[in-house]
Amino acid sequence: MSTQLLAEDMVDVLGVRFHRVTMGQAIEKILYWVQDGHHHMVVTAGPEFVMHCLADESLKQLVNSADLVTADGIGVVWAAARSGRPVPERVTGVEMVLALLEEAHARKQALRVFLLGASEDSLQACLRVLRERFPGVEFAGRNGYFTAEQVGDVVAQVRAFEPNLFLVGMGQPRQEQFIRSVLGRLQPCVAIGIGGSIDVWGGTVARAPAVFRRLNVEWLYRLMTQPSRLRRQMALPRFALRVMRGRDGRS
Repeated sequence: MSTQLLAEDMVDVLGVRFHRVTMGQAIEKILYWVQDGHHHMVVTAGPEFVMHCLADESLKQLVNSADLVTADGIGVVWAAARSGRPVPERVTGVEMVLALLEEAHARKQALRVFLLGASEDSLQACLRVLRERFPGVEFAGRNGYFTAEQVGDVVAQVRAFEPNLFLVGMGQPRQEQFIRSVLGRLQPCVAIGIGGSIDVWGGTVARAPAVFRRLNVEWLYRLMTQPSRLRRQMALPRFALRVMRGRDGRS
């Protein structure tokens, strides 16, 4: 499979360009990139993040400059299908990275993975789980609590480990902005924003039960268990309305 991402592989959703890839294709691209000697950035974006991009042109440009942007949300899948250029499936960060580690482990492909984000307790729990599950992969990490003055120290810590896969879980859009600001200061690697995945992998936060994931309503489970997310979830109907009206907002 070609590792080039051509224009015909993409679909525009409210100005954000998504790559029309399956989970397997995304994993193949990343496993190639971790050994090609270049810097790469991967973004997984759902409707809420697309709405962030609509409000921030610089963020939209950042996302559109990424090497791979996957549809992390059923709303994006729906919008792409409505445009006539459907994406094959949802490719969520929390599932893609675990599948990527599984594939690298099965192939005995060398991976050095640095995780940045979450609380110290959650991070350490996650590292214990991942090291036990993927003994052939080397892991290191740092919690996500640091000041702007400490960014240089964080970069130095990441550089000292020399990862070829850099996972940043600081929430969107902060994690993508952070990745873009520091990526050029690191050795060649693939950087992926992973949101709250560290908490999920470490068992600190439960993921939605399988039935919610199968029905593509994880957002509903999160709203039921975290009512404080209501304001954030209001981005979903606004996203749907913008898609139905078109990019210019007219019906």
